[in-house]
Amino acid sequence: MISKYDIVEPLRFEEGVLYILDQTQLPEKTVMLKMDSIEDTWDAIKQLKVRGAPAIGVAAGYGLALGVQDIEADTFDSFFLEFMNRKEYLASSRPTAVNLFWALDRMKNRARELREESVPVIKQGLIEEAMKIHEEDIEVCRKIGEYGLQFFKDDMGVLTHCNAGGIATSRYGTALSPIYFAHEKGWNIRVYADETRPLLQGARLTAWELHESGIDVTLITDNMAAMVMSKGWVQAVIVGCDRVAANGDVANKIGTYGVALLAKAHNIPVYVACPTSTIDLQTKTGMDIPIEERDEKEVTEGFGKRTAPVGVKVFNPAFDVTPHELVTAIITEKGVVTAPYEENIKALFE
Repeated sequence: MISKYDIVEPLRFEEGVLYILDQTQLPEKTVMLKMDSIEDTWDAIKQLKVRGAPAIGVAAGYGLALGVQDIEADTFDSFFLEFMNRKEYLASSRPTAVNLFWALDRMKNRARELREESVPVIKQGLIEEAMKIHEEDIEVCRKIGEYGLQFFKDDMGVLTHCNAGGIATSRYGTALSPIYFAHEKGWNIRVYADETRPLLQGARLTAWELHESGIDVTLITDNMAAMVMSKGWVQAVIVGCDRVAANGDVANKIGTYGVALLAKAHNIPVYVACPTSTIDLQTKTGMDIPIEERDEKEVTEGFGKRTAPVGVKVFNPAFDVTPHELVTAIITEKGVVTAPYEENIKALFE
């Protein structure tokens, strides 16, 4: 059977060049963009050309590794000073997805490990580290799919919000990974994809990749979720996330909190799928997670058409926080975590 991750690569590194799938042009066009500079990578992350926490991390790793190749330095200290400037520049692209900072910190640590080497060796080592991040993400998402499969069965209805599929990672996806694995087993999983306003990631991306893969997917607007649940069509909700706090609170695309509340009202389990790199033990609760606010034009002039009065005030947060009490389980590459979350999340890292 065909899986989405066999159809298009969200990121490709070949002959020393990074290419990314421009997700802003989906579903109409499939375009791979060449990242010629660190500024290109910053823009790709900021403008959501590459999106999804794991994919952002991978892109940032490559962007930094390639973005420091032109640094002229004879000593580690002089190289590292400029390295840190460029690291902080990339870190400024988006504030919520912790994988961005995790990948950049990993690159920083690798540079420090190579401090006794020559600058050319350090530069090559950074490229190799970015490649490792990429390769590891594929394996991580595969394991998430295998662990998550236990919560699914044949002829089941599943609702998802935003996009946490193959194009949001290096391959397989997080929230969609178990669905792809179920599909390969021959199970019929009926997916209801929330449209995910205002940028329509559910409509443009999730519906597209599931449909391309031959998976039964029905697109609904965000305000239809309650009705679909009330009809008994949904037996589980599964989403990805951009940051998990130490207590199990989860930041994900705006609207996730509302979906979780609806699921609780209908006694439907809510599963969050993410790599452990998305878990931030330094962030105690969801209240401490920085929430990105984006341009008001995404709401008032979405996709080029004005749909609101000129001058009206707009609130446009990109994410919301779902309290851990509404989360049934968190599925990671190291296994499934359930309440008590603070204790069990900490155990993942011991």
